[in-house]
Amino acid sequence: MNQENITPNQGKEQENSSLNVGEIVSNSEKFIEKNKKIITIIISVIVLGIAAYFLYQSFVVEPREKRVQEELFAAQKYFEQEDFKKALEGDGKLAGLISLIEEYGSTKGGSLANFYAGNIYLRQGEYKKAIEHLSAYKGEDKILAQQTKALIGDAYVELGQLDKAISNYKDAAKSNNVMTTPFILLKLGQVYEMQKNNAEALNCYKRIKTEFPASQEYREIEKYISRLENLQ
Repeated sequence: MNQENITPNQGKEQENSSLNVGEIVSNSEKFIEKNKKIITIIISVIVLGIAAYFLYQSFVVEPREKRVQEELFAAQKYFEQEDFKKALEGDGKLAGLISLIEEYGSTKGGSLANFYAGNIYLRQGEYKKAIEHLSAYKGEDKILAQQTKALIGDAYVELGQLDKAISNYKDAAKSNNVMTTPFILLKLGQVYEMQKNNAEALNCYKRIKTEFPASQEYREIEKYISRLENLQ
């Protein structure tokens, strides 16, 4: 817009706009100057907080993770040998899973210790303890997370709490892992059958047939499908 075309009102609006911007900037500068000490303290606290976090990670968290991983190795060996007593309680020299959970429960290694402990309690028929420990597993490994949900489902089946079993199996079956998902779907279908929900059971079996033709479960899934279809 040319200068000569600006009306008096437009000129006032531009002037007021410039004054408003200038006033805002001026007020901001005054605020900063007035509160300089407080702002400096706040920034210092933030910087110190960040520094403290990294120091804590370096000198507390990481050494704890290293210690628990070293001690967990022995418990894993006993688990693989099915010496569950030593895996849980230790061998007198090295700590067992229970001690590791108590001392390092908040670490990644402590979380893994809960996974192993939950497995053991499930095998020993202590289903409530199994659920407690398996539910405490918070690892990021997708396969272990899927297995954890499935094992919790197993425990709820043993306790006769089929709705909770279904909920956990369904979560576990969201994955498309060809090695594990078909087996979980088969168990989910069987629990649906226990609830006389043949339609949902059939959906599980058909998913195995359509999505997992390379799985072991696929070889016999047709008989499950045929049996339920004949009941319709």
